[in-house]
Amino acid sequence: MNMSEALAAIQAHFCPLSAEASQALAAQLSYHSYSKDTLLVQAGQYSDQLFFIYSGALRAFYLKDGKDITDWFAFGGNFICAINSFFMEIPSPHSIEILEESEIYAIPRPAIEALCQRYHDIERLARLSVTQTMLQLQHRVVSLQFETAQSRYQSLLQTFPDIEQRVALRHIASFLGITQETLSRIRRAAARI
Repeated sequence: MNMSEALAAIQAHFCPLSAEASQALAAQLSYHSYSKDTLLVQAGQYSDQLFFIYSGALRAFYLKDGKDITDWFAFGGNFICAINSFFMEIPSPHSIEILEESEIYAIPRPAIEALCQRYHDIERLARLSVTQTMLQLQHRVVSLQFETAQSRYQSLLQTFPDIEQRVALRHIASFLGITQETLSRIRRAAARI
């Protein structure tokens, strides 16, 4: 993987960086390639890493009463982290799983904090990535509270048009807050339209 391609992808998705800030960020990023079904973060562990997904698909999930509940998807061009552990320095209540072969760049929180102190560009990048995550979370909360299951499904397809080819239907159903059987009915009805 070429570091300049990863930096270009970060800038294309978020904001431009000066040459100096870009070089400083590159010095702190570490490249990793993961295969499907790898747990990037396991519930109960500490994680101070922020991950930029260059390519691939990931999900964050909880285990509640033995049931796997997906609460987040992230794809190429997104950042993801074990948010509680990253910001509050506590064991992560959720896990992050690789859903398909993925290329990821990682950076530890102390390095991000130091870069944000030194480079306004990187501070802006951090702010924009957090803002994007907050907006997605707000949309998810409103969707779960006010939309029908069918509307949530359609909204998910608009946001991630190829998600059904990349993510198991059981994870999609869990994310939507419905059973897999309900998702099957919604998909059949949508296919008839």
